[in-house]
Amino acid sequence: MAWILLVSLLLLVALTLASRRWVWMKAAGLSLLLVALSSWWLIDRLSGDGINAATLYHLSADMEGAGVGDFKGYIAAYLALLLVSLLPLALPRIRRFARDSRGHASLAGFVALFVVAVGASPLYADGRRIYHQLQPVDYTPVVAEYVRPEQPLAKRRNIVWIYGESLERTYLDQKAFPGLMPNLSRLAAQGLDFRSLDSAEGGGWTIAGLVSSMCGVPLTTSPGDENSMGRMGRFLPEAQCLGDYLKAQGYSNHYVGGATGLFAGKGHFLESHGFDEVRDLEYFQQRKIGPEHFSTWGVHDDVMLDDAWDSFQKLARKGQPFMLTALTMDTHHPAGHLPVSCKDTRYESRYGNIGLLNALKCSDRLIYELVQKIRNSPQGEDTLIVIASDHLAMPNDLSRVLAKLDRENLLLFLGKDIVPQQVAAKNGTTLDSGATLLSLLDPKIDAIGFGRSLLLPASARASASAAAFREDGKDYPRYLAYARSLWTGPPNRTLRMDEDERVVIGAQQVKPPVLLEYDRQWNIKAVYLENTSRQFERANRRNTLAYVDRCTAFEDGSVDGDWCALLVDRHSGSRLVHDADLKRGIEVGAGIGQVADASARVRQSFMITRKAEKANPGRYILQVWARQQPTRPFWIEAISANGKVVMAQQWVQPDASGRISVPLGLDYEVDDLEIRAWLDYTERLAVESYALVPSLDADESS
Repeated sequence: MAWILLVSLLLLVALTLASRRWVWMKAAGLSLLLVALSSWWLIDRLSGDGINAATLYHLSADMEGAGVGDFKGYIAAYLALLLVSLLPLALPRIRRFARDSRGHASLAGFVALFVVAVGASPLYADGRRIYHQLQPVDYTPVVAEYVRPEQPLAKRRNIVWIYGESLERTYLDQKAFPGLMPNLSRLAAQGLDFRSLDSAEGGGWTIAGLVSSMCGVPLTTSPGDENSMGRMGRFLPEAQCLGDYLKAQGYSNHYVGGATGLFAGKGHFLESHGFDEVRDLEYFQQRKIGPEHFSTWGVHDDVMLDDAWDSFQKLARKGQPFMLTALTMDTHHPAGHLPVSCKDTRYESRYGNIGLLNALKCSDRLIYELVQKIRNSPQGEDTLIVIASDHLAMPNDLSRVLAKLDRENLLLFLGKDIVPQQVAAKNGTTLDSGATLLSLLDPKIDAIGFGRSLLLPASARASASAAAFREDGKDYPRYLAYARSLWTGPPNRTLRMDEDERVVIGAQQVKPPVLLEYDRQWNIKAVYLENTSRQFERANRRNTLAYVDRCTAFEDGSVDGDWCALLVDRHSGSRLVHDADLKRGIEVGAGIGQVADASARVRQSFMITRKAEKANPGRYILQVWARQQPTRPFWIEAISANGKVVMAQQWVQPDASGRISVPLGLDYEVDDLEIRAWLDYTERLAVESYALVPSLDADESS
């Protein structure tokens, strides 16, 4: 398909020059396509699989803490591609090639080839894949397969789970990488070593690898166009994960990792599922560790694993069973990092001097040293050690080598009474890792979530992993759909606002504004947290909608700052529910009539001020200079930053001057004053500057 795309692009250039008629439209279309392809290239460099579930998740989750500096080569190349993508805009100026004749024919040919180019591009394939993944799927046939273990453990052994960042077992291949990882190879020969372990869809990046292995479910975002996971109060609240089960069995759960827990919601996941302590980048920064011990991602592995050893000793002395989880970082793509203790580590390779190979060799030593300390400790015999990759390696400096090998995740168990052996994990994925751990603690427990113990015969492991490989994964979307439902729980028509001003949706708590879309079975089809008024206009009116925002979004002159819910049913009946009823709880879809105008366009808030400021009581003039302002009248409000109190409100009539000047009166002092506007979603307010100045009229009258 690549050659079809290339030929199509060249012909598009020729057809752009074929006629002067519509030349700017053709040039703009070609440039837009090249920009989209350039963006796809960058995403593919980061994900290794184009625009996929990981892309959607990271767009949804908090990206704080991402080691952007590691990808500066990719970013530079991307910027160069963007410049090249803009070159078609210069084609209309090439007059000598342009003809006035055959305008319609060249345009028709351009449109046809444009469609061919898009169809031959990875944009179409990835878009089609994501579209099918997000389509509503009946997951009821797999509900019975979801297992929540409850029986007591026969023996409560301590657990140390070491995740190696992108540390797939492929690196232990002696033919491809002779002598690269001698220590992990030695441990593999001493323990239970699973081979051919894959990653299923929803398990191919770090947080997804943690969720897959600990919860036995693939990771998806919540239903719909959810682009702000930071406003989700709970992370997969309906899932039962390893930390939840072990907590119920009397374990304490502890995590240590060098990167920030904010990145991709990792810390939020752990804290939501039974972990008592999460030590991340912030913890190490507070210890005043020297800057040489940090990379762009966080603290280096030598410092982190030393802390893990200290944690193990302290936990072991307490006598309570525990699970200690550590996640390394220095083997992160694309090139890895070397900590201070490994500055002289080098791996001589026929592939050349590749930094990632040095990082892998270092990680091999550091993990081995921690494992040996634990095994030689007084509590070593009562500790089960797990060494696992979080996922297969993403595009890195060894991708061309890995592409020729059989890729497999690392999953290795070490402990007393574990007989050294290699086990073929036929049709097994990281979804089964947690279940395998439980079966080693107690043979009677062989499942958690959709995961099944890899020690079971393949024929007895009818699971999500098997479905991922069967008939090209035809049935696997059912498991993804069920996993998505774990964000909110089973169908629930009750909607209410709690004391913390979060909207309670089944098992989930969400910071408003939020738009909920219910299907006919009262499943939550979508949860929209961004551009909610636009999504409200576009929503399928054959479903029931519940839109929660400040009352000003729905009605004029609402000065109390309360929350309201606009309910719209599939028959276009509507009802506006105010704060008091919303806090008591309402049943969506019950008693909706024509109380409110369902066809009215709701407003969306726009913050004018950049930060909260202190203001004394008095009369003021708010002056706003805008490059662009709405064409329709709109509300401006002065509010306290916590949003609970509206201090003043004014109706604004736009004019052509670009300057807004409205009076605002404050009856008492406020420490956190902010100014916001309420606009139709089609309108825009581009603020250049603003000022809140005392009113001269007030001074003169006194």
